[in-house]
Amino acid sequence: MAWRTEIKALAVLAGGFLALFFLPVASPRFQGAVLEALALARWYAREHVILCLVPAFFIAGAITVFVSRTSVMRYLGPGAPKAMAYGVASVSGTILAVCSCTILPLFAGIYRMGAGLGPAAAFLYSGPAINILAIILTARILGPELGIARAVGAVAFAVVIGLLMHLFFRKEEAGKVRAAADLSQADGRPLRQTALFIGLQVGILIFATWGSPEGSAGFWAAVYSIKWLLVLVFTGALAAVLVSWYSVRWWKLALGLAPLTGLLVLVTLPRTALAGNGALAASLQNPMLLFGIGVVGLSVVLTISGGEPAHWFESSWTLARQILPLLFAGVLAAGFFLGRPGHEGVIPSGWIASAVGGNSVGANLFASLAGALMYFATLTEVPILQGLLGAGMGKGPALALLLAGPALSLPNMLVIQSVMGTGKTAVFVALVILMATASGLIFGAFF
Repeated sequence: MAWRTEIKALAVLAGGFLALFFLPVASPRFQGAVLEALALARWYAREHVILCLVPAFFIAGAITVFVSRTSVMRYLGPGAPKAMAYGVASVSGTILAVCSCTILPLFAGIYRMGAGLGPAAAFLYSGPAINILAIILTARILGPELGIARAVGAVAFAVVIGLLMHLFFRKEEAGKVRAAADLSQADGRPLRQTALFIGLQVGILIFATWGSPEGSAGFWAAVYSIKWLLVLVFTGALAAVLVSWYSVRWWKLALGLAPLTGLLVLVTLPRTALAGNGALAASLQNPMLLFGIGVVGLSVVLTISGGEPAHWFESSWTLARQILPLLFAGVLAAGFFLGRPGHEGVIPSGWIASAVGGNSVGANLFASLAGALMYFATLTEVPILQGLLGAGMGKGPALALLLAGPALSLPNMLVIQSVMGTGKTAVFVALVILMATASGLIFGAFF
């Protein structure tokens, strides 16, 4: 057996040597793809880590620490009532306006706590797919028929994919049902307390990531204009809960969250007061720095407080340490091969545009595969599709990409594999791609 190990090591070394030996570093396309990989990773770090992933890690850590395994099994476990479990999981995206990567810590949290594979898979798909803002934007820009088809298809997909995952791996799920029967039915802390605690964090996540609407009037624009005030309101309520129920000293929180006081000043100052101060104006336009410093302060406070707060941070950090390296590796790979929207990686964008015309099986399958591999930030799939439709993309492949793209990405797949294994990940990805392809074919036949 030792010689086989040595042969494998030799093959790896030889493969690496040949790859480096023939690396086309002088090729302009290769150089551009490397820059695209780094540019996408930089954009991801700036736009999604502090405001999206960090709150998601804290929410996932709270689920792990404060939500009892009994509660998870009761509402989302394999033995839970199907209507309740799949109903909750399949419409979660209407609340969480997150991308395929931000949903991962939340999915990992509930899955490792004992949620059934079916409801967990439905939640994993629905989180980024059933985004109410994205569906409204799709209907307004790409047409009401695509918006309606996306909404109906996404909800149906979540339920069907969850049920099929449960069916394919029902033997393992039967083991979870038996384990649930042995659990004590007592919860350590009242469920309403835990629900409020996590709900406040979800509120911070929602409004911190609230995107700028196209116009300056209307409900969405009004919410956007006060988004940071809403974040501060939810943060203040969360601080009160930590002091009242989780024994965190108020003065420690006051010191740790002091940067958010600066954020409060910035968002409440009249615009005229900022006219002569470029630094303040720049901070107001990008308050992410103060938010990030506040997160660091909160992390320090939780660590030194001990008990449940420290355990909460430890669980959040454990998830971040496991997931972030895989996410950034996937983002680099996606940028290298496919580039950013409007830019090209190693694979020419013209190949993709030419392959998704008409309504053939190949066009819909290619659109589903391309969507599954590309990384779409929340709402960015709509302008990308607008450009592809203008270049001749069929409406069937457009729907296929809308149903597969936001829910999957190369970074997303790497993390899912680390959570539930290669076999389950392969089945989940295959189900999304096949169902998106079939949906595109049906939709394209009528439109």
